[in-house]
Amino acid sequence: MLLLGIETSCDDTAAAVVEDGRVVHSNVLASQDDFHREYGGVVPEIASRRHAEVIGAVVEQALEKAHRTFDDLDGVAVTCGPGLAGSLVVGVAAAQAIAFARDLPAYAVNHLHGHLFANYLENADMPEQSPPSGPSVCLIVSGGHTDLIHVESPSQHRIIGRTRDDAAGEAFDKVARLLGLGFPGGPLLDQLARGGDPKAFDFPRSLLSEGSNDFSFSGLKTAVRYHLDAHPDDAQRRSADVAASFQAAVVDVLCAKTLRAARDLAVDTVALAGGVSANSALRAQLRSRGEAQGLRVLVPPLAYCTDNAAMIAAAAFYRGSAARVPVSALQADPNFAW
Repeated sequence: MLLLGIETSCDDTAAAVVEDGRVVHSNVLASQDDFHREYGGVVPEIASRRHAEVIGAVVEQALEKAHRTFDDLDGVAVTCGPGLAGSLVVGVAAAQAIAFARDLPAYAVNHLHGHLFANYLENADMPEQSPPSGPSVCLIVSGGHTDLIHVESPSQHRIIGRTRDDAAGEAFDKVARLLGLGFPGGPLLDQLARGGDPKAFDFPRSLLSEGSNDFSFSGLKTAVRYHLDAHPDDAQRRSADVAASFQAAVVDVLCAKTLRAARDLAVDTVALAGGVSANSALRAQLRSRGEAQGLRVLVPPLAYCTDNAAMIAAAAFYRGSAARVPVSALQADPNFAW
């Protein structure tokens, strides 16, 4: 089954051709970072206009790189939400036009489902990255989401924990801004932290009430700000130590809650997903701590951590009829429910 995936939920325009939910024939992405960097974050109006300008070329390039044509496709999958309304509309309109013109089945995909199924995309270096045979726990962590998901089956998912305030990726970006690192802040902070001491500063670990699967990072972000207010030279002189200590606090909580949920639910597989799954410390610690507990740990290839269209096609394939909709029913939904 050959699916064209389209993703325009935020500021990256992406299209991919994926076979049977695993074999990636092409994965094309047009980044808008250069357009948003001077504003320190994504400007929705700029994002939607750029999507409209390049979506056609991105789809054409995805087909060309896959050595396929529209005649070879078995369906079109598109992110319908959650995301920025103006951005989503562009991708949905493109998918709807293609599906109508070529008489192809259409699949409405939740962006977070896409991140979850990024773990199943084929990677020559990780042949063990195949779908779990039974239920699993997935940690989806990004700039807008920090969610723990009980994956009961490819079409049945249940949220068992989520952030009560800032998402982990949002906290990374805000602390990166406090350190003057620029945009996007998460990858820059990760790089800086590699040269720092993660035990230099004892920043708080918020575990909330006993047994809670929810997350909270606003207090940690505030603690870093108060520290830098009291020791302004640390933003320069010891910035690597601040970054490493902050990152360690985030990673400790994310790993502890994910692994505890796996024990409580008696699953043998945990998965990592979302843009922050590219963080080197999180990838390493979840794998080492999970495997030490006898768990199988799925970590997506770096190419599929951040927003991409291959994961959207994979989600459509694995969810099947749960994602398939009449072409006329495709619509952008910024608050697309899980």
